[in-house]
Parts: sequence; C-alpha cells; structure tokens
Amino acid sequence: MTSHDVTTQTPAAGESGLQAPSPVLGGTPLAGRVAVVTGASSGIGEATAERLAELGASVALLARREDRLKDLAERITAAGGRALAVPTDVTDRDAVAAAQERVARELGTVDLVFANAGVQLISAIGDLEVADWDAQIDLNVTGVMNTVRGWVRDLEEAAAAGRSADLVVTSSIAATRVLEKFQVYSGTKAFLTQLVRVLRTELGRKGVRVASIAPGMVDTELPDHVTDPDASRLMADLLEQIDVLQSADIAETVAFVAAVPRHVNLTEITVLPTAQAI
Repeated sequence: MTSHDVTTQTPAAGESGLQAPSPVLGGTPLAGRVAVVTGASSGIGEATAERLAELGASVALLARREDRLKDLAERITAAGGRALAVPTDVTDRDAVAAAQERVARELGTVDLVFANAGVQLISAIGDLEVADWDAQIDLNVTGVMNTVRGWVRDLEEAAAAGRSADLVVTSSIAATRVLEKFQVYSGTKAFLTQLVRVLRTELGRKGVRVASIAPGMVDTELPDHVTDPDASRLMADLLEQIDVLQSADIAETVAFVAAVPRHVNLTEITVLPTAQAI
C-alpha cells in the first residue's frame, strides 16, 4: 500500500505533521558492498540507493527513466559515493541480462539486490481493466523474477566467498490485508511474500539472506496512476490524517537488514506508520 502520492502537498521535514527520518546506522557499514536497486528513479528505490551509497556501498541504479537515474548518480557521486546509472526495463529479461553484464564489468560481483520496482493500479474486477492487470503482473512479478535471475548467481558467489549477500524484495501490507479493489495488486505482492519464504529454503543454506519489506502507507508517487476514486480517497485520507512513512524510513530499514551480521537474516518485516489502523 505504498502511496506515492495523491497530489497533496507534503510538508518539509521538521514542519508540523511530518517527522524527520532518524538514521539508525552511522559510519560506513556497507563499505565494499556492491548493490543493485531496481525502481531507483523515484520514491523508495531512489531513497534506498542514496542511503546505501552513503553507508559505503557502490550502487547500480536500474529503472526506465534515464534522466532521473543520471541525476541520482550525479548526486551520489557529488556526495562522495559511487553509483552507476543503468537504464533498464526489468520486465525485459534480455535487458536485465545486459544490465547484469554491465554491472559486473564496471562494479564487480553484486552482493546486495533490492528488487523494488513495482506499480499499483486499482480498479473493480468488473471494470475489466486487463491492461492494468497485465502491467502489475509484468512489473511486480515478472520484473522481480527477472531481477532474481540476473543476480542470484552473483549472490551465491559472494556468499561462497564469505561475504554478506542479500536479496531484499519490496512487498506490501496489501499482501495480507483484505482491501477492496486491490485484488491484482494484492495478489502480486502475496506472490512476492511467499516467494521470499520459499527462496530462503534454497538460498539460506548457501549463506544468502532473503528478506521482504512490507510497507504500509508511504508518501511516494506510486498511486499517481490510481484512478479509482475509492482507492484514491483512502490514500488521500491517510496522507492527510496521519504521519505516514517517508521513503527514507524504508531505505533505513533495507540498509539495516543488509548491515546486521551475516549470520542474521531479518526475513519478513512489516513497516507501518504508528497511527495507521488499516
């Protein structure tokens, strides 16, 4: 239920109604790590890429919007980090394979993958918005599977060499909540939550940690494409009535998951605004 947006004006950190995110980690606990972040052009992906770089990781930035990736890479570099913009449509398996080769060539073996790219398109089932169904399945499910295919061997190699290795997937509380009209979106996120559980049975014994992050209401751009009035009203009301999560809150969570000792796997993490009741 990550809300990107609903075209409301969000107050700046420090103003009434919004708590400034408080970093949990300090120093550079991710120094030497090589990360891939999908959906890095905005929202949670953008914030996480910046935070991982700040904590010492080299970060490959994947998304379709090349201009935004270049801007992000420049910001990271200007702040003393290392980033590589790799414009990629993760629904295209061949494009992901090409991205994997480029990242390996320029940054090295990847040991941290944040499979975050996703889309939320809400409608009544009887509206037969089949293009929206397909778009969500293509990006939320196929895109993640293409990402896993692209870097699972890197993760296994890193773990075999005694390094920390992490696959972190963005799910949603919609995976387990019963939210009217969210049927396809919720189904895709339920798939991801179960995928992580089952992947751990294979990858955990190889030293690869696998985790899902299930956010509640996050102030991002995700629901910009939500046209259903009921869903839009639900998100707008939450944004107006409570202190929702910020992308930086999820970024800090991902960073923490990756920074704990390598024998510790935080596997399924739900992150909610304190005041969110649904």
